[in-house]
Amino acid sequence: MAIWDFVKDAGKSIFGSEAQAAEAPKTAPAAAPAAAAQDSDTDRKVAALKKELADLGLTAKDVHLTLRGGDTVIIKGQARDQETLEKLIVALGNIKGIAHVELAEAPVAAGGAAAKPPVFHTVKKGETLSQIAAQYLGKAGRYPEIFEANKPMLTDPDKIYPGQTLRIPQG
Repeated sequence: MAIWDFVKDAGKSIFGSEAQAAEAPKTAPAAAPAAAAQDSDTDRKVAALKKELADLGLTAKDVHLTLRGGDTVIIKGQARDQETLEKLIVALGNIKGIAHVELAEAPVAAGGAAAKPPVFHTVKKGETLSQIAAQYLGKAGRYPEIFEANKPMLTDPDKIYPGQTLRIPQG
């Protein structure tokens, strides 16, 4: 099991506002206990997370998501490869309102060996991909490698923001 922390108040807003959630039709009856209403909200958020991953083309039938405590996403199952797993973690963690992403099982690399731990970087105010590339890859000119490693979440190398977590390619 592994857990990664993210900036909860940074990222793409996919859950809507509290007011929008209150106006949405409820699957639980009005007189239902608070736990049923909370379950309904959790189901709505998990559906939004799954839709976001589908929109990014990061779906996998063997990967299942659950939400704990409203801000922790738990990934169960196996992604098709290490790169996809790392992209799932970053895509989920860069959603506003998500503070933690947890793997239910330790990731396994091809051949059954333990996978290498991913390297992530949280963007600080004023940083550029070139600066991040210089720090991790040794040369600022290698920034396209970080950009490519974060597609489809990144669509422009100049559009990163403080609090965003980026996947750093290894090897």
